[in-house]
Parts: sequence; C-alpha cells; structure tokens
Amino acid sequence: MVDVSYYCPRCGAVAELDRDPYLADKSVTPFPLEGWTYVSPADEGAERSFAESASGDEPRAYESDDADGVKFVCGADAAAWSHPPESDADGEPGCGEPFYLNFVRYENGEEVSGQPESEYVQLAEGMAPSGPQGPNGPGFSR
Repeated sequence: MVDVSYYCPRCGAVAELDRDPYLADKSVTPFPLEGWTYVSPADEGAERSFAESASGDEPRAYESDDADGVKFVCGADAAAWSHPPESDADGEPGCGEPFYLNFVRYENGEEVSGQPESEYVQLAEGMAPSGPQGPNGPGFSR
C-alpha cells in the first residue's frame, strides 16, 4: 500500500488515500463522470482470500472491480486531509464540496472517455418579466 495525494480542484486541499499502486488514475474532477460508479474512501470492500487478508489490511471498496472512482467530500471524509503545500492557513483544511477521482475504465478492450453527467435545468417559462423596467422617480410617468 502507498499513500497517494489528490488535490481538491476548488480549494487545493490535499487528500491522502492509502491504496494499492496498481490502480490507474484517469483524472480528478469537480463533477462526476456519466456512467461511473463512485464509492467513499471509508466504504469497505468485498471479501478477500486468506492470502490477501494475511497482510492485515482491511479491504477497501475503491479497490474492487465494481468501483470506477472515489467520491471525496473535501475535508470531511475518511481520507487524511491537509492544507495545500504553499498555504499557511490555520484550522481544518477543505471546502466541504465534493470532488471525484476517476479511474481508467475499459469497455470491450477500449478506454472509455468520461463525460460530465448531464444536469437538468428547469426553465422559468411564464415567470419572466413582461418587458424591461424603466426608471422610477419624479418626472417619469407610467
């Protein structure tokens, strides 16, 4: 196991994740990728063989084949957190916003390029003003 550091893309706080070095990182993004399955750094993984568990390490969900990445909550989850290296800030590090570590993923032997998840927006149809508002005050009539 090795400690791998990831920076929050919003505030620069550093998360350290203890993991096997064989995992292939794709990217760290402030948004989830469409179709990716994320787990928390604290989630426990599947059962392992006796030989795998002889090392004494607990299984982690992000090391299973079912996980496509890790969802961090900046400064608030099970990873070890610190301030950015160039910072002299006091207090707890992190902004509390989620960010995502994406692993390389393959389908049919080809690497899948991730796209941000679609966000549905509700339009304010029928709620818009009927026209621009002019100035109010003395000398202006409506």
